[in-house]
Amino acid sequence: MYQATKSEFVLKGTKPLNIGCFISEATRSLIFRHKTRICSECQYVTEYNSLPGERVLLNERYTQPLILQRHRDLQEREEELRSSGEDFHSVILQGNSGNGKTLTVQKIMMDWASDKLFKERVDIVFHLKCKEINRIPGRKSLVEILSYSCSLTPDQILQILKQLPEKVLFIIDGFDELKLTQDIYYMSPHTDVIQKAPAEVTLCALLKGHILPESFLLVTTRSTATDTLSNLLKGPQRFTEIMGFSQKGVEEYFQKFFQDEQLFRRAYTFVKANENLFTACSIPVICWIICTTIKERFRVGADVTSGLETTTSIYVDFVSTLLKHHCQGLSQPVPVLLRSLGQLAERGMLEQQVLLDENTVYETVSDPVANPFLCKFLFKRRICQETMFSFMHLSFQEFFTALYCVILDEEESKRKFSQLISVQDSRWLSHPPRFAAVVQFAFGLLNKDVRNTLRKTLGLFVHPNTQALLKEWILKELQSNIYHDRTLFILHCLYELHEEDFVIKAMRSWNRISAYGSFLRRTDCWALLYCSQCCQSIEELDLLSCKGLTFEKLMMILPELPKFKKLTYPGEEKVNCFFLIIKWPLSNITGKKYDTYILDNQSYKHLQ
Repeated sequence: MYQATKSEFVLKGTKPLNIGCFISEATRSLIFRHKTRICSECQYVTEYNSLPGERVLLNERYTQPLILQRHRDLQEREEELRSSGEDFHSVILQGNSGNGKTLTVQKIMMDWASDKLFKERVDIVFHLKCKEINRIPGRKSLVEILSYSCSLTPDQILQILKQLPEKVLFIIDGFDELKLTQDIYYMSPHTDVIQKAPAEVTLCALLKGHILPESFLLVTTRSTATDTLSNLLKGPQRFTEIMGFSQKGVEEYFQKFFQDEQLFRRAYTFVKANENLFTACSIPVICWIICTTIKERFRVGADVTSGLETTTSIYVDFVSTLLKHHCQGLSQPVPVLLRSLGQLAERGMLEQQVLLDENTVYETVSDPVANPFLCKFLFKRRICQETMFSFMHLSFQEFFTALYCVILDEEESKRKFSQLISVQDSRWLSHPPRFAAVVQFAFGLLNKDVRNTLRKTLGLFVHPNTQALLKEWILKELQSNIYHDRTLFILHCLYELHEEDFVIKAMRSWNRISAYGSFLRRTDCWALLYCSQCCQSIEELDLLSCKGLTFEKLMMILPELPKFKKLTYPGEEKVNCFFLIIKWPLSNITGKKYDTYILDNQSYKHLQ
């Protein structure tokens, strides 16, 4: 495990450089100016629902997430052995939406600018956001692209890069948000920092190591885009996974959020007693939503945790709370407002845009500046600044897209979901599957209790026939599920629906649950536990090559393990210890690559 507060995982494994290069006073002055600007920009964090001018000090809110080095498969391990002796110059920091990648990058930038990080390895750090690169027009060189994101001019950046090419760290945030065209696969050799090309082509030349191959790279991405990134990124590479908060991290975040010791203890005690909510809090953005919701419920004297069962129900409750208590005097009715937000969200998803230009937003949303779910900021152009908008977090853009699709009239709603889930037009199954989260939210919005909340508190009606379409689709998926990487997605869809009778029906057609090679999170185990509770027995649970499988996560699913006639899991020491501690006898089967242990359900009797 690597501690994100230290952030040394970025260049861990590299050797300090003993380069006797001369850094001119002019260059030192530019770097100092760059650091001063970063300290000014990064010392505060603006929370998602902050009013204009409201800010919180980063160090007063930032909570260290778990960051683990990802387990390698055989091919990755062989590549590492072949490159033995070489330094790691590329690091992938992957993680699901809301797990804290961007805030971790902000912390790294702040620590470097404050001279707390990378003193021997790095003299200059540049931070590029892929969602902003999407907005850069025309053909641009690397130094021009970098000038969009900092206070230095292209000539000043060129001066620094010429003197310190091997002591530069580029942090590229949100690779999954980058709009990639076919140009990146057919680009001509691009090796100069002043050579111009479309912005995404120039960036990919940097990733490939065609430009500044001596430099260091840290790239954040959702896990769904890791394969695409890995194929582009120069080697040797180090893979790390940001897992969100540990149990201790959740407690620390609550303490920092509530500040008042009595409120903190009261809120944390409520959530700790609710295993579902406590598990959800491992995702930082969900933890913030839950803290915000609880704080509001304390204020009005409402039941603290009722109605917060699924991720979707948490988002619905948060939206309802924000509209009810903090949005008096809206210029349009709530249903109209939410429909317009959904239309804007869907447009951005289809166009692969997280940043939305002012004209597009005003065409769709009335008074976007006063809208609590949109963030306004200035995007730097070469000679001017442009007003841009985004949703408070990408997950909210996905949520509002799903909401828009379920509240349309019956035929239009069915048409949109048919496009999402059909084999011919399954955009969400592309690489990366951009619409997977939208589909999961849609299942959650079709839950009976959630539909009642939408109708009673927000005035939104969801047609039941849309539910029938998605149910029919997922039953077909279960009957033909041969893709290991879609197992967790299906489990989460069923969990978000949270309709026991249907989940029982669905689980009858699922003979074998295979999470082969997946990275198991606490939330994944919770979804697996729920779905397992809805069946009498099932043939096999395959956890072979699962990454992130810990003692704690195995304990989460332990009550349902006897329902599986066969359990396959990786023969790792920590996993073996789990079964030794609970006194579950093992039969060992050795494969070509793995030591695999298979347990039949009769063995469970030894636990009684």
